[in-house]
Amino acid sequence: MPSSVKVLDVWNRKLHFYLGLYFLFFLWLFSLTGLMLNHQQWFRDIYQRVETKYDLGIEASSGATDLDRARDVMRQLNLRGEIDFPAAQPVGHLDFNVSRPNGSSQIRVDWNAKDVYVREFRNSALHAFQIFHTFSGSRFNQPASRRDWIVTSLWVWAMDALAAGLIVMVLGSYYMWYRLKKRRALGFAVLTGGFLACALFLIY
Repeated sequence: MPSSVKVLDVWNRKLHFYLGLYFLFFLWLFSLTGLMLNHQQWFRDIYQRVETKYDLGIEASSGATDLDRARDVMRQLNLRGEIDFPAAQPVGHLDFNVSRPNGSSQIRVDWNAKDVYVREFRNSALHAFQIFHTFSGSRFNQPASRRDWIVTSLWVWAMDALAAGLIVMVLGSYYMWYRLKKRRALGFAVLTGGFLACALFLIY
């Protein structure tokens, strides 16, 4: 066997080992939350939200943009999360929503009265765990918007790394299967079945 092939075999195995170990938590997370999304009737009791409402006085904000002012309000309220603005703002007000896996908040600021109304929702721990499956901070109704919470960006980068790592692992699996010269028939059958299953869902 040429030395270059031996080196490729060794590095391919190492990639499988260490990528698999690194992505172990993420794979379990998406497997479990995928089941929770597909069979929500099994997990009916976890979809609990505790709602609280309160009014507070706030300091005037000197921010130059709505985003700066919203962040200042969040600092005063000790809130964290991804900010989402409505299409239009009432005069003299600042309305926005804050979302995160363990809950969300609706913020309504009256600058004239220096008062803020907050409607806050807290998710149960398992519900928050499920939300990680789809939480990306992207807004389908605002395609030009950008993520404004560092935690969301870190999570999205981790998911991008997971996607890239899985592509590497799958290609490495094809290579290891191809090296099993006497067992290619079963591999071809399984590979064909996988492609046909995907094609069926794409067609219908």
